Amino acid sequence: MDEHPGRDLVVIAASAGGIEPLRTLLGRLPSRLQAALLVVVHISPRGGSALSGILNRSGPLPCSAARDGEPLQPGRVYVARPDHHLLVHRQTARLSRGPRHNGMRPAADPLFLSAAIDAGPRTIGVVLSGTLDDGATGSAAIERYGGAVAVQDPDESAFSGMPSAALAATTGAQVLPAAKIADWIVTHSRSPVVTHEPRRDPELEREIALLLRQEAIGTPVGNLTAFTCPECSGPIYEGPPERYECRVGHAWSAQSMIESQGESVERALWMAILRLEERARLLDRMVRSARDRGQNHTARRFEEDRDGTREALETLRALQQQIGGAPTAS
Repeated sequence: MDEHPGRDLVVIAASAGGIEPLRTLLGRLPSRLQAALLVVVHISPRGGSALSGILNRSGPLPCSAARDGEPLQPGRVYVARPDHHLLVHRQTARLSRGPRHNGMRPAADPLFLSAAIDAGPRTIGVVLSGTLDDGATGSAAIERYGGAVAVQDPDESAFSGMPSAALAATTGAQVLPAAKIADWIVTHSRSPVVTHEPRRDPELEREIALLLRQEAIGTPVGNLTAFTCPECSGPIYEGPPERYECRVGHAWSAQSMIESQGESVERALWMAILRLEERARLLDRMVRSARDRGQNHTARRFEEDRDGTREALETLRALQQQIGGAPTAS
């Protein structure tokens, strides 16, 4: 065992409503912070790289979009690029376009898990405002590996899902307003920690190695379920605690998988509604055409089919209203 002067790796996750608390946090950190910060914010794959520029103007620490293989330096902020996971491997930043986690890329869990494996008790995890529960599994891993975790006070967060989930997944996470998280980080970066030989977790190591493309796709650890992956429709395996993964490597919490399944059902309903509308319009044309030709018996048959289609259409529309609104561009 060795004593390290402080925790020197900070990983931060934010999603909906998380930009302002993130800027507040960065604005209160000292310019000589003896820790590297890596940030994941859920953004659109086509969202561009403006985020690092916005954060660079938020405080004294230089902030930039992470580059693959870039050595991590204390007092710098590295931001995940759109459509790329950000990982830590051998004290360098790594980028991956590997399988989505919790339906996201970048996602918080891969960053937090890789940091826990790479830095162990030297890791600090922070979860800010966001929906659902990305970052909860990673926060639990950081704590399990001896690191420290803080969450933005759910009562202060614009969206409390992510902070609340991380709090529920851990036993000692600190609950703080965003304005006080910076001081908490500074305190931990200056407090000596005892480091030890990295503990082994073969399943976590396999998951991170898959994202880093260091090994072939294998069968996940856990029990085969009757579920299918919302991303690729492959078989899903369940591992503790309520962690789901397919053979491709898409990984889900129970909550994020339920959310994605709901989105898939809604898309399927909209497709069915569109097809039934087209069918009803086509049958209406066939009714008029049959009448114009004096084929009244045929026209009545088409009318019955059209009316049945319209009834089915109204049923699906009512069901869709119970599930959600209009579809959005993917």
